[in-house]
Amino acid sequence: MLNDISSNQQVYLVTGYTDLRRSIDGLAMIIQGQLRLDPFSSALFLFCGRRRDRIKGLLW
Repeated sequence: MLNDISSNQQVYLVTGYTDLRRSIDGLAMIIQGQLRLDPFSSALFLFCGRRRDRIKGLLW
C-alpha cells in the first residue's frame, strides 16, 4: 500500500485512541464528523490503536 503514495498526496495521522474494530465506514464517519475532511479525497488517513502497536489506514 505504501508504494502507491505519490509525493503530492497528503497523509493525516489521527491522534488519540481509535477503536480499530471499526469498519471502514466507521472510520470514514470519523474523518467526516471530527476532522471535517473528505474521506474520498486522495489523502491517506492513519488511525492508531490503544496500545499504539498497530495502525489502520484508509486510502480511497
